[in-house]
Amino acid sequence: MAKAMTISYEVGDNLYLNLTNKCPCVCTFCIRSSSDGAYGSEPLWLEHEPSMDEIRADLDKRDIKKYREIVFCGFGEPTERLDAVIETAEYLRSKEGCPMLRINTNGLGELVNGRSISGELCRVLDTISVSLNAGTRDEYMRVTRPKFPDAWEAMKSFTADCVKTGEAKVIMSVVDVIPPEQIEASRQVAESLGAVLRVRKFDS
Repeated sequence: MAKAMTISYEVGDNLYLNLTNKCPCVCTFCIRSSSDGAYGSEPLWLEHEPSMDEIRADLDKRDIKKYREIVFCGFGEPTERLDAVIETAEYLRSKEGCPMLRINTNGLGELVNGRSISGELCRVLDTISVSLNAGTRDEYMRVTRPKFPDAWEAMKSFTADCVKTGEAKVIMSVVDVIPPEQIEASRQVAESLGAVLRVRKFDS
């Protein structure tokens, strides 16, 4: 796989931030297994994790006012670099015309970081989008293949905690490759936690 230093990349009218390639999951549908990038972007396999100086320098080249959203989402799980996410969000908030800020996360950041992180994230972000991936624990574990045995419970607990803060919009997402019955089960899980379900189109 080709490696580069694509820290930010555009998808439509959004700007995406790629801060790490680390991830505690090996999802069966993950594009990392078949591609260097997403949505026609430059290669997203990082040759090294960007420092805050590199992140700020990259963002300073962008006219952030033109984007609808800035999204923490690259080739890894953003909360693997929780401090960088929070510091970057605060830096963006300090700029004039900062758009809405969102994180796309697998919801396992509390297991990754060994502590509660919902309050920290919801304080600096407008939207928390959690990858639910399946509507039952067995199917979730089969599809997501996380390294944590209690990933299903932790992901739901994180989502519920984010909802309880009342500070950010909380979404749970699934990809449209799963069966209709799993989508419906996923909807019930999301609603039981106070979140909204989003069905995403699979990007091949």
